[in-house]
Amino acid sequence: MSVEIKQKERLNVINPIFDCQPAGGQFAAIAIKECIPLVHGGQGCCTFVRLVFAQHFKENFDIASSSLHEDEAVFGGIDRILDGVRTLIQRYPEVRIIPIITTCSTETIGDDIEGTVNKLNKELKEKYPDKKVKLIPLHTPSYTGSQVSGYDVALETFISELAKQSKPNGKLNIITGWVNPGDVTEIKHLLSEMKVEGNVLLDTETFDAPTMPDKSAFAYGNTTIEDIEDSANALGTIALCKYEGGKAAQFLETEFDIPTIIGDMPVGIKNTDAFLKNIKKLTGKEIPNSLIIERGKAIDAIADLGHMFFADKKVAIYGDPDLVIGLAQFCIDVSLKPVLLLLGDDNKAYKKDIRFKTIEEQIDYDLEVITNADLFELQSKIENKEVEVDLILGHSKGRFIAIDNKIPMVRVGFPTFDRAGLWKQPLIGYRGAEQLANTIANALFTHMEYTKNKEYILNVW
Repeated sequence: MSVEIKQKERLNVINPIFDCQPAGGQFAAIAIKECIPLVHGGQGCCTFVRLVFAQHFKENFDIASSSLHEDEAVFGGIDRILDGVRTLIQRYPEVRIIPIITTCSTETIGDDIEGTVNKLNKELKEKYPDKKVKLIPLHTPSYTGSQVSGYDVALETFISELAKQSKPNGKLNIITGWVNPGDVTEIKHLLSEMKVEGNVLLDTETFDAPTMPDKSAFAYGNTTIEDIEDSANALGTIALCKYEGGKAAQFLETEFDIPTIIGDMPVGIKNTDAFLKNIKKLTGKEIPNSLIIERGKAIDAIADLGHMFFADKKVAIYGDPDLVIGLAQFCIDVSLKPVLLLLGDDNKAYKKDIRFKTIEEQIDYDLEVITNADLFELQSKIENKEVEVDLILGHSKGRFIAIDNKIPMVRVGFPTFDRAGLWKQPLIGYRGAEQLANTIANALFTHMEYTKNKEYILNVW
């Protein structure tokens, strides 16, 4: 049948799927160790993003704000950058990198970020000759793009500013994209099983911060400046997400001639197979029997569910584009039918994404992909009977649509704040595939019980 990709018809946005570009820049920044981003804009451009991070991870992160007011909106906010950087360096002696993240207001004003950085660099060299702090201008106007493009821009900027070619390090760059710490843990597990030394960009595993006996608890990113510098010396690069890290991967290939593969997000069996084969291709390492066993366990779990419970169930999916596409591919593989995909920005590259063509060749029904979408689009299509949905996959902001329409929902992506610990669990890899299949099944089982819809099957399954 067909895959139709189109923009929503309304111009306004009601209940957005994505956040703005600065949010993506901030997420990339907090994943770097000894980094405190300075958000150059109104206080809310920092505060509300920090709130969403805290809701999702149940942790706090250091993010500073230049806190513009009315005067700066008229006369410019350069002085706020100067004050902000000086304060950070005085109060946080361990800080080594400060990205200056622009917002819609400061981009509209036209503040000279690069000129300000040059001025600050001269000042810091005179006042703190022994202290090296890297200041990086990061342009993320929030009147264009989304958190997706903001993350993409941020990572490319960090690598273009910091990467230095020296001698080969034998490592494999893994550019994760906006994934959860549980996914980073799973990436490291797959690399370890294949005996491959990875340079994970960006490493958020340490967002899972312990509370120690001295009652201290602090979440931080685990990618160092040295890791980013060393990315130019890798034997290859694999980007898990085309739209969140793809530009950085392409930069490494163009600038340093590093073999690069921008693959499908390894959600499900087929995509994980492809990911491991890409590792083998770039490193020459064989896929071990331990991972073949993991694969077999995941297939066995999915086989127990597919025909009886998943077959022909219609699914709506929303969220980050690479995740949405990966989930759609997973659904097709396990006999679920993704019928509606919603992407929250208007990136023109979506229409040319070859993955949609591949999906079209695999399905025998119509699939609608809506770009620049919002959650009101999902709500109206369900309530107006424009689409029939048996399951919703997406982040927590769509939960009331599921509740009001009595549709089972599985929380995936960012942010998921109304269920405990989801960010610690993997979606990717074979173990992620098994976890996802079981989570979907349990959501359907619970719905069967509450609606008394053939719940007796669960007695004999």
